[in-house]
Amino acid sequence: MAKTKELSKDTRNKIVDLHQAGKTESAIGYVERPSGEPGWGRLELAAVILVPSALLCVSILLGVCVMQGQRCAYNRAHKNDVEEPLDDQSLMSPDNCLKDLIYGMSTSSSGSGLPLLVQRTIARTIVLQETIGKGRFGEVWRGKWRGEDVAVKIFSSRDERSWFREAEIYQTIMLRHENILGFIAADNKDNGSWTQLWLVSEYHEHGSLFEYLNRYTVSVDSMIILALSIASGLAHLHMEIIGTQGKPAIAHRDIKSKNILVKKNGTAVIADLGLAVKHDSSANTIDIPSNHRVGTKRYMAPELLDDTINIGSFESFKRADIYSLGLVFWELARRCSIRGLQEDFQLPYYDMVPSDPSVEDMRKIVCDQKLRPNIPNQWQSCEALRVIGKLMRECWYTNAAARLTALRVKKTISQVTVLKDIKD
Repeated sequence: MAKTKELSKDTRNKIVDLHQAGKTESAIGYVERPSGEPGWGRLELAAVILVPSALLCVSILLGVCVMQGQRCAYNRAHKNDVEEPLDDQSLMSPDNCLKDLIYGMSTSSSGSGLPLLVQRTIARTIVLQETIGKGRFGEVWRGKWRGEDVAVKIFSSRDERSWFREAEIYQTIMLRHENILGFIAADNKDNGSWTQLWLVSEYHEHGSLFEYLNRYTVSVDSMIILALSIASGLAHLHMEIIGTQGKPAIAHRDIKSKNILVKKNGTAVIADLGLAVKHDSSANTIDIPSNHRVGTKRYMAPELLDDTINIGSFESFKRADIYSLGLVFWELARRCSIRGLQEDFQLPYYDMVPSDPSVEDMRKIVCDQKLRPNIPNQWQSCEALRVIGKLMRECWYTNAAARLTALRVKKTISQVTVLKDIKD
């Protein structure tokens, strides 16, 4: 600074005017024209003018990116914020029941669920009645909406990711199916001191297949109906629908009797899609989290237990579902009453592993010893049970590639129904 003299006020003002007009080179040249006094050099002036300008532009861009990112995150996690006005006009006539709303509005649009405003309005007019279940996520309640029963799965705020994931899967385009639990609404309930995350679905008074089989035996007809509906639901999940309003293939990853609900008409629906993964066939990608070994240990396929599953292939996850499906069929068939005879309800491998088995417990039985649940000889005396028993074996092969597809399972059980009708 000892070698340069400070620019005069007029000179500085002229430089600023030229710079703001986009004439940076002119500003530099203006200073460099001989003035009779030593001035700033070209590099010095460029540093003074250009560097702050560049830093300012970068700061603005970063600020915009951060604000946009925060807005997206907020909208995703708090899209149903309590301060947003409710649009009660979005609801259809008060005379409409839940079935009209769900199947009418969702099928007339994208098939991906009710509009968010309708979801929020429904959720916030539900009155909770009683607790009907608990899980790793939180609690399940029976609630009332306009006199109709609904199921409300309540997640804690710590499980926001699980809540969002399950709501996202349920709202997949074209997912709605008579054998997949009917999703109604997702909403967050925030009173200022705590937050609850709600997932509202259709209510089925019989509860899970696990609970149902513990309470009741089933006839051969009932067994076929339940098995066919479970296979139909899984086949729809696994199926990719091509088109503008298409559906990606989805693998459930936690098929078990506790995640299947029994409807009043004796059919079943597949529920609890929080661990499901979708397949993007165009990019051949799977939206799977870093931990691919998830689900219930007792129902894990051999390739999951010994960690040999090919996580790069979506077919691998579908085949693991099929293995679990075979175990569910075994639970169902045991409770089938033939000539007044039936067996007590038991979980798969009940006589081989502890009540809460570890992965290592299951690996020894399923992978090392290659054991499977026992299929009683008396099943051979009933055609339906014989077919179901054969299906089980073809579902739980150690070689995943040899297992049946969900569609093949569905078609085989359908043929049992047709043959029975012909005989009747």
